Amino acid sequence: MITRLHSAAVEGINGYEVQVEVDARPVEDVGRITVVGLPDAAVRESVQRVTAALANSSFFRPGDMNVTVNLAPADVRKQGPGFDLPIALALEMAIQENYREVPESFKRRVPTGLDAWCLVGELALDGVVRGVRGVLPLAVAARDAGRRYMMVPPENAAEAAVVDGLIVYTVETLREAWEVLLHPAAHTPYTLPDELPPLPAEVDFDEVKGQPYARRAMEIAASGGHNLLMCGSPGSGKSMLATRLPTILPPLTQEESLEVSKIHSVCGLLPRTGGLLVHRPFRSPHHTISDVGLMGGGSTISPGEISLAHHGVLFLDELPEFARRTLETLRQPLESGAVTISRASGSMDFPCAFMFVAAMNPCPCGYLGDTTHRCRCSPADVTRYRKKISGPLLDRFDIIIEVPPVDPASLLARPDGESSAAIRARVVAARARQMQRYAETGATCNARLSSKKLRQVCPLTPSQQQLLLDAVEQLGLSARAFDRILRVTRTIADLAGCETPTDAHLFEAIQFRQFESQLRG
Repeated sequence: MITRLHSAAVEGINGYEVQVEVDARPVEDVGRITVVGLPDAAVRESVQRVTAALANSSFFRPGDMNVTVNLAPADVRKQGPGFDLPIALALEMAIQENYREVPESFKRRVPTGLDAWCLVGELALDGVVRGVRGVLPLAVAARDAGRRYMMVPPENAAEAAVVDGLIVYTVETLREAWEVLLHPAAHTPYTLPDELPPLPAEVDFDEVKGQPYARRAMEIAASGGHNLLMCGSPGSGKSMLATRLPTILPPLTQEESLEVSKIHSVCGLLPRTGGLLVHRPFRSPHHTISDVGLMGGGSTISPGEISLAHHGVLFLDELPEFARRTLETLRQPLESGAVTISRASGSMDFPCAFMFVAAMNPCPCGYLGDTTHRCRCSPADVTRYRKKISGPLLDRFDIIIEVPPVDPASLLARPDGESSAAIRARVVAARARQMQRYAETGATCNARLSSKKLRQVCPLTPSQQQLLLDAVEQLGLSARAFDRILRVTRTIADLAGCETPTDAHLFEAIQFRQFESQLRG
């Protein structure tokens, strides 16, 4: 007799159901356990973990049985230790039903109604159930497959419980898992806490002293989801401004929250105390990061930093210090909002619609144009340094600004800027106008708008058209930069609550591209 239980696995960032089938037959000599169904090393090693966990949990494990464990569908590679729990339970059920010489002290009643369950968990050698990665997409897959109950380790309870229509039970040991399957009504399902995690309050824009121009650029970038490049000498506040950007971004929508949480769940980054992520992610990798770390990939294809920043912010500090090849790989994902990782074993698509924020110095020493420090760089050094940022990559920025040094006198003065809460209210209002305007197109902000739709929502008068053409010609901008100016113009108008952009809105948008000509040399 074959015993079947249901589990799930992750492919990319999406889950799919896996049937765990166990066939156990007595033999005259020493038996063995075989796992089939394209298991990886971690799944094959489950044999040793399951055997030890059963023995240390006072379950019966005879040595004269041949056991075959099949993970279906058999044409998809199974990864990770999450099948330990269903394999152990299915094996014990098969033994109880097929082995006639089970000692009386080891005989157990076998659970029924197993088709309603999905089980996931890694086993320690003593039978303790440990947490695994990717439970959120697994829970979605279980719900979609018609499973009513899900059994998970306590560490994964919060992310599984956010899936509507699924009743989640947590188990700490293998023995407890057996009891829950036998008597689910005698155990209390897990429920999420009522309170959502608060927005991190360690930083606030009211701590920024001076830099009104940069703060205005930050507000516009947040309102339209625009990419932003800041150039300034060390200590001018570039990193300080960037780290405060998440405090003025609008909260994630329900759909965005699910997408972001699935990516973080697969990478094992969801907090144990909460369910779905409600705040936009902020990722700031070091400049020594590899192509795989940034884009995703590896022997087991997994998301990279650009996908972890999905619907949030990717901040690259000291931009020219990153390898040029690594930076060039960003160009296509910035346009499409998705990245395809191809390997010999297959390919995976990961979403990566993020705000790209970067900071750089004006020269290698950092003090070109600084009135308080002497620059020691030759013109050739400056040119070589700036050439690390290619023209096509510069085109991907909607806003490029110079951040001047902070006046020492202002450091002793009280902060004169607005709080993050005040700025965020305006950003949320501007984003709401955009989402209402683009409800039928699927775009969520001006930065994600198609060129065709952009011309419709940002009409220019003949005089404004001529002004824009003159600016593009004088600044030496590309056709892509032309569209970027229009997008920023539309966002500035949204912040002002105007249906049609004015000359002032267009002037300000052009101003945010003037520094680009200096960077291009």
